[in-house]
Amino acid sequence: MQSSRWRPAFGHRSLSPAALPLSTRPGAAVSSAPTSDASAPGLSRRPLAWRLAEDADCGDYTRYRLYYDSTPHAAVPAYLLVPKGISPSEKRPGILAAHGHGSGKADICGVYADDEQAVFAQELNYDYAQQAACRGYVVIAPDWAPFGERRPPEDWTRVGRDACNVVGMSYAYFGYSLQAHNIWDGMRAVDILAARPEVDAGRLAALGLSYGGTMTTHLAINDPRLKVAVISGYISTVRGDAITMRGKGNFCGAQHVPQLLQYGDIPEMAGLIAPKPLLVEAGRGDDCFAIEDAREGYDRLQAIYQAAGCPERLARNEFDGQHQWHGVAAWEWLERWL
Repeated sequence: MQSSRWRPAFGHRSLSPAALPLSTRPGAAVSSAPTSDASAPGLSRRPLAWRLAEDADCGDYTRYRLYYDSTPHAAVPAYLLVPKGISPSEKRPGILAAHGHGSGKADICGVYADDEQAVFAQELNYDYAQQAACRGYVVIAPDWAPFGERRPPEDWTRVGRDACNVVGMSYAYFGYSLQAHNIWDGMRAVDILAARPEVDAGRLAALGLSYGGTMTTHLAINDPRLKVAVISGYISTVRGDAITMRGKGNFCGAQHVPQLLQYGDIPEMAGLIAPKPLLVEAGRGDDCFAIEDAREGYDRLQAIYQAAGCPERLARNEFDGQHQWHGVAAWEWLERWL
């Protein structure tokens, strides 16, 4: 999503994210200095400009729609969900909720354009960002590219082509990784979350289903501020399933990690999360990630946590269900470690 449409509003006021009053009228612009010194290859850290577009009363919480400049050429849409009833001196834990394939942040925040989208979300128990806010967490949920408001025009992608693949290859033409950019966008979202006055910056977590599990994996690896993770419907192997005839190429341009199999596989990559507490969800009826391969992936991940001397910080919730968010053990896990 190009940021030129927002740039005229940026830079007129200099406020930290913590100084932004959430009563600011939609359309007000703010900019801030970076709140961490994380970096990524090819991406320069710059003052974080962001804009409040709208707010909505959702009963137990207020939903704010934001746009923030993650890089000089991209503005990232995000929802910020803030529970009601937080006292001025109170600090709540914060969660970055990562969406998977579908309609982006709207799916996990319970914002549905039509009945079809609502049914899709209900079948997957997909509104986990909204669930977290109702449980008292402050939540930020960005749109990853190419989903939600960042999806390219339908007539730009040829019939039968996957937008993830086309956008991923487009990034590669310019020497960039789409996955790396999404990780960076997520780390900048953590900047916003960590700076909020009602958030305890020492109690941050990430969670997500499917591609949301992919993003949770990478963010938990790369951002030291995220202390806990819940990965649902993702821990598996490329070599043992995704790239086989059973998996039928169960990957896309948004989650491609160049040369991964030269060094390991998904479990070895996820092992970099250790020693952070990590809960892995897996449905026995998942038709995206076969349960046998998911078990193999978890066993390999478990060996890494054992070698790291923190086996108690890894747990698994295997449940009777499909490719969906379960959440039963997840909320208990977050309460335990945050």
